[in-house]
Amino acid sequence: MQRVSSQESNLAQPVSWKGGRVQVAVHSRIPNSMLEARELGPLLLIQMRCGSATLSRPDGRINPAERQSTFMLLLSGQATLSHYGHQIVLTPGDMALYDHSAAYAVHFEQTTQVIMVRVNSSTIRDLFPTPDNFYGQLIPGNVGLTSTAMAMAVDLAHKMSSDCNLQYQERAARHLLDVLATCYAETMDESSASSLMAGRFWKVRLFIEENLRDPSLSPSVIAERLKLSDRYLRMIFAISDEAPSAYILRRRLEECARQLGDERWHGRSITDIAFSWGFNSAPHFTRTFRHRFGTSPSEYRQQHKATSPVAPAAKRDVMAVECG
Repeated sequence: MQRVSSQESNLAQPVSWKGGRVQVAVHSRIPNSMLEARELGPLLLIQMRCGSATLSRPDGRINPAERQSTFMLLLSGQATLSHYGHQIVLTPGDMALYDHSAAYAVHFEQTTQVIMVRVNSSTIRDLFPTPDNFYGQLIPGNVGLTSTAMAMAVDLAHKMSSDCNLQYQERAARHLLDVLATCYAETMDESSASSLMAGRFWKVRLFIEENLRDPSLSPSVIAERLKLSDRYLRMIFAISDEAPSAYILRRRLEECARQLGDERWHGRSITDIAFSWGFNSAPHFTRTFRHRFGTSPSEYRQQHKATSPVAPAAKRDVMAVECG
């Protein structure tokens, strides 16, 4: 088991376990911050308590053999997950699943305590035949067995440093995975679309996410690069409520809004941010931004700057964490 305390490390030392690198930006500190991790049979159980912070993997390209997934169970505070084209807000009791082979960002708004359950690709596919349908989706804490899974995870985490028999802990870890899988089976209807079409929809979305900054990205480019006809691409997107072009525009606007509302990007001009996410016309960006968010980009930035919990001059630490 590994443990890191802000009182000892000042949250600026690298922490490592098996996996790839994830950037952790610490925006505000708390005196009792904590990070613990322990392998229990098929999973890695992680406990984390921190102030305002962001975990992200901007570049999702990793070796497929090292692909891992994480169940995030929020105990206290608030978290925002941006992943697979979704942006969800978790409150205490909620949980979500994210894929480490794709870009993601988890932002903890305030003092937060979270348990993360990390599994490898073979384990996640044992739980879900088509896991791509579940990444970035919110599972509320007040439905199904979510509260049961939360209680099991908390109890198992409390026993991480105890003398409890390791064999029994590993057996409990497997039971926890079964309950987590049941939560998703109860909450989400996997039969709403064929597994084949859902898998292709995921591949198209992943391609879009990886190329979102490319100004030339369009439905025709997607179809050509993925060797699909324009008609078949529209059929794939028929399982959602958006056309491919609308999805691209929405995701670009969401990423621009995320950076405009983040004080770390206040030194960049609005045009620079817009153009970095694939827009090539400032008037078009301003018009579409206002249509989606009901305010201009400059007003949006000013509103979020006024309510930002982090002082502009505050110093931030960045920690590279080896966590897959």
